[in-house]
Amino acid sequence: MVTVGTPLPTRTRKKRRWRRRTELGMILMASGLTTGAYILVNLSLKAKLPTDLEVFLGVIIGLAIAAHMATRWLAPEADSVLLSLVILLNGLGYVMIARLDVYAKHPYGPNQALWSMIGVGLYIVTLLVVKRSRDLDRYRYLLAFAAGILLILPLMPFVGETIYGSSLWIHIGGVTFQPVEIAKLALVIFFASYFIEKRELMTLGTIRVGNRLVTDPRPFGPLLLAAGLSLVAMGIEHDVGFALLLFVLFMSMLWLATGRLRYVLVGAVIFLIGTYIGSHLLYQVNERLAIWVDPWKDPFGNGMQPIQGIIALATGGLGGSGLGQGATGLYVAVPQSDFIFSAFGEELGLFGTSAILVAYMLIIGSGLRIAISARSEFAKLVAAGLTVLIGFQTFFILAGVERVLPLTGITLPWVSYGGSSLVTNYILLAILMRISSEANERQVELLS
Repeated sequence: MVTVGTPLPTRTRKKRRWRRRTELGMILMASGLTTGAYILVNLSLKAKLPTDLEVFLGVIIGLAIAAHMATRWLAPEADSVLLSLVILLNGLGYVMIARLDVYAKHPYGPNQALWSMIGVGLYIVTLLVVKRSRDLDRYRYLLAFAAGILLILPLMPFVGETIYGSSLWIHIGGVTFQPVEIAKLALVIFFASYFIEKRELMTLGTIRVGNRLVTDPRPFGPLLLAAGLSLVAMGIEHDVGFALLLFVLFMSMLWLATGRLRYVLVGAVIFLIGTYIGSHLLYQVNERLAIWVDPWKDPFGNGMQPIQGIIALATGGLGGSGLGQGATGLYVAVPQSDFIFSAFGEELGLFGTSAILVAYMLIIGSGLRIAISARSEFAKLVAAGLTVLIGFQTFFILAGVERVLPLTGITLPWVSYGGSSLVTNYILLAILMRISSEANERQVELLS
């Protein structure tokens, strides 16, 4: 065992340096790719190098190095792949958002750059505050209460705001924010803590009914209350995407904690019933389903975005039209958000979008590996829940763009425009890095 004040073995120090050097190399490579993409866009649109190239390089490389140095200092044994992939996705997303500003009434690029700075800042703050993942376990009910408050805040007068038919936003001064983004992180921690404590009661039969032992339903009370209130709040706020994401999160973590497939089957039945009822009672659900089934019924109204998104992907072909050469921004109302993947598909083609998908697959794979190697059951379930969030959020928005599923309005993590999502996902990343560092530190202790 390694005690305080004992120098780390030479092999351990070399492995730590190797992780961080690998991360630094990949971060510099990601920054180089982002810079190259930014230069190509400007050459395509203006036939000259960007006048703010020095500032762009300073911000991109400065943020990346700041995040890397914070990881080296605060989580030295953390995964060496995650941060560089996130830097790459965030950088490419910014380049595309800035490129689409040519068609936008209001510039989105500067705002995205500001939110990226805040996101990296909160990544560092999270690593500073959350020194051990088990500390989060102590505040599960406080976090559940905070999540409830955050979910209903958009319904409050004076601060709530409705945009594009969904009441998800709050505005404080000149800042508009989606509190549900933070709420979903709090719910992951609450679900993980509660599931681990009550797992045995939810798995084993403890109540005799006739000749059979059945599971005691009482431990499910607080969970069903938290999940039910979350879904009801999302329904009242007319947001289908986040309601679906929270439902999938709850069912995935329940299955991971208990291993009982029947819970998933019951959840699937409840989901189908809820979808049927929602399609008749909620206009937004019915509208999204109708657009999904046949967008050509209203090709110049609600169906225009899905149609143009598919046309953009088809136009891109294998190699794309080239950065800065696409026309997605002319026909899609807000391509910076829901349909930014279509913009990448048109300008980078199948090869470019496949590279983006590979990046997400690597992030999800790294998250699952962190969950498997985590040093406590609580940390395992938290890491798995956070990975589920990223994985299904990515799947839902990409499936919506390609019309495999109805559009959900969820953003593409680290790529789409949106300060709430970007900042929250950097906090999520910091928690994953903390769990990863703890797991690798434990391996160092066992080998020493």
